[in-house]
Amino acid sequence: MREVFDMIVVGSGPAGQKAAVQAAKVGKKVALIERSRDLGGSCVHHGTIPSKTLRENALRVRNMRMNAELAQFKLAEDLELATLINRLEEVLAEHDNYMRRQIERNQIELIHGRAQFMSEKVLQVIGVKNTRRELQAEHIILATGSTPRKPDNIPIDHENIFDSDSILSMLYLPKSLTVLGGGVIASEYASIFQALGVKVTMIDKYPQPLGFLDSDLTEHFVRAFESMGGVWKGNATVLSCEWNNVDAVVVTCDDGSEVRSEKLLCAAGRIANVGDLNIEAAGLQVNEQGLISVDENLKTDVENIFAAGDVIGPPSLASASMEQGRRASCNALGIQLGKMSNTIPSGIYSIPELSAVGLSETQARKKFGDILVGRANFDEIARGQISGIQNGMLKIICDAEGRKVLGVMIVGEGATELVHIGQMALLSNADVDIFVESIFNFPTLAEAYRVAALEIIGKRSQFSEAY
Repeated sequence: MREVFDMIVVGSGPAGQKAAVQAAKVGKKVALIERSRDLGGSCVHHGTIPSKTLRENALRVRNMRMNAELAQFKLAEDLELATLINRLEEVLAEHDNYMRRQIERNQIELIHGRAQFMSEKVLQVIGVKNTRRELQAEHIILATGSTPRKPDNIPIDHENIFDSDSILSMLYLPKSLTVLGGGVIASEYASIFQALGVKVTMIDKYPQPLGFLDSDLTEHFVRAFESMGGVWKGNATVLSCEWNNVDAVVVTCDDGSEVRSEKLLCAAGRIANVGDLNIEAAGLQVNEQGLISVDENLKTDVENIFAAGDVIGPPSLASASMEQGRRASCNALGIQLGKMSNTIPSGIYSIPELSAVGLSETQARKKFGDILVGRANFDEIARGQISGIQNGMLKIICDAEGRKVLGVMIVGEGATELVHIGQMALLSNADVDIFVESIFNFPTLAEAYRVAALEIIGKRSQFSEAY
């Protein structure tokens, strides 16, 4: 017997959860399909929460090593990786409980099983013991997330050669690790494992990692990574990669060099997780990037099907996915919305952190030509000196008159928190003077906003008498 709903949401990650809750809040009958036993998707179980839990312990390890005069510290030999994410199960369990309570409170029907399209409005859900249910809805939202891209020349076996979903399944902390890629996931894991004392080599075909950021930020990151003992190998194409069946993964590059390590992480991007969905039956297909294409309203090529989150590609941030899910639900139901803000902050939880909001310096120069830029180095800020957070910088990008804030970029510990001050300035269309007229606690890293703003104001020669 076919069950009828107002909306079906496939996937319980950040986008799917918010989409389902939004529809339920306006009185719609909603089904949320999740193929895993637990809720939250890759964000909760393979990505954001596990990697950030590991990062917290990596920071503690690094800080203890930096303070060797106070206490000698050394990690135990053959340390189990689980020891470094010892609070993970507790965190995941609490997050799962929170989501289940929210779903129950909003009377959303949670269905565990694998969804497959039968038509653009009908899905079949295959449960345990091959049980089958047919669900129909006027509106369907795909929020199935993404899965690691697997290059043909990288034989990922999840034992010696890992992808970003399996890297934390290693039993022991390796002595050495090669990371293929220079994007967000590669940079985060490379710096985290290096901070833990693993000998890490990053290899990528581009000259610098994190190429969507300005070069002065990525240079800060590379310097910090190399100062911890890491090796960055840019402008290098991997020709082959194999486990030698003895003690090492061997990577051969196009310049003839070889890199050997105990383990390897391939972080070569991600593609839409739609392999089991039979999307062709609904009239859908993935694009050249392996993602689902949507318009500005998050609608796919099929009128009643919307998509949100990692399944549609960048920015691939949990925060953006949540808002996309909510908006996809509203758009499907005809609920009026304001334009989605383009002022979405990016947060890269490497060591050190990097964060940005608005236009980068490169983007602003390309769009407007002349601009003014102000910088504040953390080693010139009292809190940076006190806390040892000296390898950092905050940059404000303004228009040519040095008035309107166009963007903020930050590298250094605390960057992902500090960026929201800049975000509020952008959302309120504030002049850069707001950072000078505001009083920041002393000593705080937030004072960097005032220092960077004063540099811009100093460049406004025709107005400088006012200061």
